[in-house]
Amino acid sequence: MKNKAYAVLAALACLLFASSAFADKPVEWQTRLQTAATGIMEEITWFEQYTLWFIIPITLFVLLLLIVVVVKFREGANPVPSKTSHNTAIEVLWTVGPVIVLLFLAIPSFQLLTAQLTPPQNPDLTVKATGNQWYWSYEYEVGENPLSFDSLLMKEEDRASLGKEDKAQYPRLLAVDNEVVVPVGKTVRMLVTAADVIHAFAMPAFGVKIDAVPGRLNETWFKADREGLYYGQCSELCGKDHAYMPIAIRVVAQDKYDAWLAAAATNIGEANKALMASIDGAAKTVDVAASAAQ
Repeated sequence: MKNKAYAVLAALACLLFASSAFADKPVEWQTRLQTAATGIMEEITWFEQYTLWFIIPITLFVLLLLIVVVVKFREGANPVPSKTSHNTAIEVLWTVGPVIVLLFLAIPSFQLLTAQLTPPQNPDLTVKATGNQWYWSYEYEVGENPLSFDSLLMKEEDRASLGKEDKAQYPRLLAVDNEVVVPVGKTVRMLVTAADVIHAFAMPAFGVKIDAVPGRLNETWFKADREGLYYGQCSELCGKDHAYMPIAIRVVAQDKYDAWLAAAATNIGEANKALMASIDGAAKTVDVAASAAQ
C-alpha cells in the first residue's frame, strides 16, 4: 500500500514537472480558435466570444425584419404601397443603435490592439524571422555569436532520420526540420522581415500574425504559458509554394532551452534530437510512474 502511495506521488510529480508532448495545430472540421497558449490569445478568444453576443442578435433581428418585409409587404398582401418617406423615430434608432454597438466593440478592440502591438520594454529573448520563397530563416540574438538556421517543411521520407515518425505530433505539411525553440514563461520579441516577396508570420495559438515585408522590419511579441509544440503557417499568398512554408515553435523549460541553445551553436540537428530525446524521456517517466501507481 505504501509503495502504491509513493508511486502515485511520483506520477504526480512527473506530470507536474515533465515537458508536455502537446502539439497545437489545425484539426479537421475545426470551428473554433486554437487553444490559447499566451495571455494575448486568451484575450483574443474572449473578444471573439464577446462579439458573438452582438453578432448573433443583430443577425437574427435583421433576418426577422426581412421575413416581415417579405410577408407583410409583398404585392399580394399590400397592393397599395405606403407613401411614407420619413420616420423620425426609426431614423434616430438606426443611427444611435449602431453607434452604441460600435462603442461596445471599439473599446475592448482598441485595448486588445494596444496590448498586441506594444511589446514589453525588456524582452527575455529576441528572434528574427525572415520569410523566403518558400521557407523561414531564424536568427537568435544571443551573445556575440548569434545562432541562425533555416526551417523547411519536413519531407515524408525524412521522418525517420529526423526522429519525427509520430504523425500526431509532427503532422504532414506542418512539421519542419528545425523548430524555433523558446523557454516557457519568457517574453520573446519577434523581428519579422522578408528576403523576396511579402510573407506573413502567423502562430494562431499565440495570437500572433504580422506581415513580413522586404526592406521593412516589423515587430511583435509573445509569452508562451504552456510547454509544447505549436504550428502556424505563412498567411500571405507568396507564390506557388505558399502552402508549404509552415512555422513550428517548441516551448520548453528553461533548463532544456539552455541545453539546446548551447548544443545548437555547433550542430542544430543534433541539438534538436537531444532536445526531443529529453522530452520523450520525461514523457516515458510519466508513463512508467503512472503504470506503477496502478
